[in-house]
Amino acid sequence: MVIFLSATIKILVLSRSVRLHICIVRLSSIGDVCHMTMMVQVLRKRHPHVKVTWIIGRVEYQLVKHLTDINFIVFNKSEGLRGYSQLRRQLQLYMFDVLLHMQVSLRANMVARLVKAQRRIGFDSARAKEGHQWVVTEQVASQVKPHVLDGFFAFYQQLMHLPPPVDRLYCDFRIPVTVADRVQTWLNGHSKWLVICPAASKDERNWLPERYAQVADRAAQEGYRVMLCGSPRYSEHTLAASIVQMCQTSLVNLVGQTDLTTLVSILGSVQVVLAPDTGALHLAVSQGTPAIGLYAHSNPRRTGPYYNRDLVVSCYESQLELQHGASYKQLPWGKRLKGAQLMQEIHVDQVMELIRKAEIRHIKPRETMVDVPTYI
Repeated sequence: MVIFLSATIKILVLSRSVRLHICIVRLSSIGDVCHMTMMVQVLRKRHPHVKVTWIIGRVEYQLVKHLTDINFIVFNKSEGLRGYSQLRRQLQLYMFDVLLHMQVSLRANMVARLVKAQRRIGFDSARAKEGHQWVVTEQVASQVKPHVLDGFFAFYQQLMHLPPPVDRLYCDFRIPVTVADRVQTWLNGHSKWLVICPAASKDERNWLPERYAQVADRAAQEGYRVMLCGSPRYSEHTLAASIVQMCQTSLVNLVGQTDLTTLVSILGSVQVVLAPDTGALHLAVSQGTPAIGLYAHSNPRRTGPYYNRDLVVSCYESQLELQHGASYKQLPWGKRLKGAQLMQEIHVDQVMELIRKAEIRHIKPRETMVDVPTYI
């Protein structure tokens, strides 16, 4: 018995002394970085001895820059070959225990080649492309039609041989108090806010401005104040201006006036968020705010708001049948559609029904991100 206890104690001490250093390659996008942050924060909470270095894009870094327990290496794709040279020099200082190569683009594969690691874990063959399989030595287990977040947790399972948590997950982006206070000033104590983030990264995924305006007017009749949020892109300013012009109610237009940290604070402080297939949906979900997604071009079962997939208005399935004569179950998972008119199939009444459904669901994040046990 004494020998058994001594051996156990020795194993525990040795386990705690080993500091596993993991390198993650995930450069973009905002929604995917949000999902990645959920996975990384579970990893760090369950396994506090693990050190994480994350190679991330310049724009996406602005979302996670306050997470001081993660070592970030920022890659600026706009610098071309110079950016790769700078990254190579930075990575010469590191020898990692494990590489988690969690992006399948050609650019990400080129970045992963620069990482020195004893283990190199990547996606399974069904999801690997652009030479992804040639820069890894292990692959995660195949999954049947997973959501993006579930796909990321496959890496955690491959690494730690533990299941993902079953509790609802939140992201703690460590919002500075000054930012949170400024947001509360903007909200001015009003108890019902609907935030519309009207623009996706591709204009064809945007809903019609007149329908956004109709939703804003009808939401105002039901007691909501309505706010528009978005990036400084010219096309987003133009879309927001059209919505404001068509509205009968007065809107708060913050398009182009918020950075990512401020946007997260806003989305976490309001009652409902409405957006097409864009990162704002996932940011809202990560803060416990019901997010209504408008989908026509991509599969909401794969990229929809994870905990709010029943708050999605989608014409993806019907359009898929029209364009390809098959259902999403028969075609490659993640099949994207093309067409500038697809979003016209989404109607105002459908959205209003989900706004009423979401109103009774608003969840405030708990003080801890998620209650998960700590493992050695």
